[in-house]
Amino acid sequence: MTDATQNNADDNDLDTTIYDELPDAPPKKRLKLSWTGKIGVAVVAFWLVIVVIGPWISPFHEADIIGDDSFMGIWTSTEGEGVHILGTDYLERDIFSRIMWGARMTIGISVLATLLAYLIGVTAGIAAAVKRGWIDMVLSRVNDAILSLPTIMLGLLIVVALGSSIPILIGTAAIIYASSVFRIARAFGQEIMVMDYVESAQARGETIWWIIFREVLPNAAMPLATDFGLRLVFVVLFISSLSFLGLGIQPPAADWGSMVRQNLEGLQYGSLAPVWPALAIASFTIAINLIVDDISAKSGGDLARKMIS
Repeated sequence: MTDATQNNADDNDLDTTIYDELPDAPPKKRLKLSWTGKIGVAVVAFWLVIVVIGPWISPFHEADIIGDDSFMGIWTSTEGEGVHILGTDYLERDIFSRIMWGARMTIGISVLATLLAYLIGVTAGIAAAVKRGWIDMVLSRVNDAILSLPTIMLGLLIVVALGSSIPILIGTAAIIYASSVFRIARAFGQEIMVMDYVESAQARGETIWWIIFREVLPNAAMPLATDFGLRLVFVVLFISSLSFLGLGIQPPAADWGSMVRQNLEGLQYGSLAPVWPALAIASFTIAINLIVDDISAKSGGDLARKMIS
């Protein structure tokens, strides 16, 4: 063996020894839910199925006026039409059918808005954490300006100025809640960027894109996915609040928030018409909170503390 060959072999052994001492990224843990978390998953899955098939299996169309009287009670029937499982609303429309139609509006719009918020917030947050410098400063200051404005007030201003169409509602909710996502993504990104396994990747000469997609994002995926559930709850309540104020989904489209507002008068007549959509909102949001709390508890509560915004 020549001296050059021997030197190359020694260098390779030295590099292997050095890199063997550098840590790898932590292994991914398998998620196990408790019985409360599984109940939450079942309820959320039920509503997501209703979002997809609800309009096709509902007894009536959301705009059909088929009752004989306003605020009919549960399990009442009209001649030639059928049974109204949850009664009728103030315009003699079937409550059960409108809840099933409204799931697509309330949950569908909220999911789209949350996904868009995460696309904006995570992209900007990770960019700020990785690039730092003036990029981090500019993005953080803009984000702080948005966070300083009250959520519902900002939403009302945008909707009043631009209208309450579905694209405007989705964009408004996405912009408002992307600011919270940015702060969380930036915090997790900064924490991961100083980990030993990231420094190991940098020592190996990996590119910044490799580090982002192979180290930062995979290790931030679980806390960000958990926060996605919380953000979805906030967006559902935000959209429902706008609808309750008359600035969300416009009639005759069914929406859980507007159904509560439109049928409040029925309470004085003993009607449960405003209660059913309120229960639908509560069941969906509580189920998501059960899932989030369960995942956070498995993480020792660290996720919950980091996701407070």
